[in-house]
Amino acid sequence: MNQKLCLFVAAGAAIALSSCGSKLGQFKSDYFSVNPQPLEVVGEKVPATVTAHIPSKFFVKNAEVTVTPYLVFNGTEVASQPYRFQGEKVRGNSPVISYQYGGSVTIPVSYNYQPEMAKSELELAFNVKQGNKQYVLPRVKVADGVVATAALATAATVNPAIAPDQFQRIINEKYASDIMFLINQANIRANQLNTDAMEELKKELIAANGDTSRVIKEINIQSYASPDGSIDFNTQLAQKREDNTTAYLNQQLKKDKITEFGDLTAQFTAEDWEGFQKLVQQSNIQDKELILSVLSMYKDPEQREAEIRNLSNIFEQLADQILPQLRYSRITASIDVIGKSDSEIKSLFKTNPSALSVDELLYCATLTDNNNERINIYDAAARLYPNDYRTWNDLGVAQYIDGDYSAAKASFRKASSLAPSNAEPKMNLGLIELLDKNYAKANELFGAAAGATDLNDALGVYYLKMGDNAAAAKAFGDSKSNNAALAQILTKNYNKAKSTLAGINNPDATTYYLMAILGARTNNESMLNTNLRQAIRLDSSLAKKAATDLEFANFNLSKVL
Repeated sequence: MNQKLCLFVAAGAAIALSSCGSKLGQFKSDYFSVNPQPLEVVGEKVPATVTAHIPSKFFVKNAEVTVTPYLVFNGTEVASQPYRFQGEKVRGNSPVISYQYGGSVTIPVSYNYQPEMAKSELELAFNVKQGNKQYVLPRVKVADGVVATAALATAATVNPAIAPDQFQRIINEKYASDIMFLINQANIRANQLNTDAMEELKKELIAANGDTSRVIKEINIQSYASPDGSIDFNTQLAQKREDNTTAYLNQQLKKDKITEFGDLTAQFTAEDWEGFQKLVQQSNIQDKELILSVLSMYKDPEQREAEIRNLSNIFEQLADQILPQLRYSRITASIDVIGKSDSEIKSLFKTNPSALSVDELLYCATLTDNNNERINIYDAAARLYPNDYRTWNDLGVAQYIDGDYSAAKASFRKASSLAPSNAEPKMNLGLIELLDKNYAKANELFGAAAGATDLNDALGVYYLKMGDNAAAAKAFGDSKSNNAALAQILTKNYNKAKSTLAGINNPDATTYYLMAILGARTNNESMLNTNLRQAIRLDSSLAKKAATDLEFANFNLSKVL
């Protein structure tokens, strides 16, 4: 063997030895890239993608490497799913890295978010197997910290759905009585003045006249003639019936000393075709569809009557059953019932709550801004009216606002059992499940709560927790809340987020903290400092959060913290 050949063989053997027999060298941090960098909370996870870029002549052919990503924080660490890749001479199904050319592998990473992760490091641990040998290589740090802005989403600030009261300060009541007339006559018969309906009408008018809580707003007379005979005759007849009814009513009001009332109005209708059509539709008259078709085809009253009279057999039935019902005057009294004043309701709750109706109690709760007082009112309502689902639902709402979620859940369940099909308890139970991180159950309940007030806000928080920021922003729409602004920040709609935060009626510490984040993201240091200072003023614990919040990493907070 000549010298050149010996040198070639020796070099080949050295290459083979270096690529198979030697230990794997240490990984360097610049072999890896991380997206995103820094890490970010999405929903309630911290996901990322680590890409390894292995250079040529590095990865030995018989090596198998298991990479375990660790997030290290606050003296502890949590591991993500290990990932394995191998050299060319390893039998296995893992991605292969070429010794000659190197290669790339993508390592998925995911952690359950914890608040302490804001200040953290992402490290990669390497366990190597070569044949029968195993060894550990030094860890490599590839990322610093977690942006935790998405974790500010909370169901605790979503308004639960109130089951509203039906309280009306003024309730309008109507009482009516008909005076029937014989064919072609306008005189009022005595038997028409002592019917049950007429006696009830008189009684209510007399009662209202002597009661300051009832006001007679209007008394109206509407007189009719049946649609048979000439239009001129029926016009005169209907008017005469109106005149006679008005004269009778004025006499009766004077007799009963009813002087305090609104307008007394009177009208007449010469031929009551509308009433005729309605009565025919409701009847069992033979060939009624034929009659209705005549009414549809002809609009002229006299032509209508002529065509119907041509139906001789049918007309006899109409004359006996329908037309007599259209010869009348209707007296209608409109009476406003004035309910209790706010002060009366509040006073009665303190002295005698049982004297209040369920709707008055529910309304009473809206007259205070003190949530403890609301709890007391709703609790009384639930005791006095235990079968009304609204009392339990609204008690649960007040308990929810108070942060007593266990009691709220029990109240919502009671409300739902009383009204299984009503939307409000379902939505509110969904909020409880959202707080408890039972997301599938929350979604199910929200799906059954269509029509509930503030459902979109609840859905928005659900989508934020699922990490679907775009769906969250869509669900919130134009809602003015911290959660809505958060969704807009996460989707980088900063102008709308600013408008949303500015529109919040009662801004809190989180409102100003989000405004500070907006300042940081739009490089507005003055906006950042002003709002962060106000946030800390309202909640001192935010100073510690801001100190490690990577949203502010590029700014000097020494003048604020």
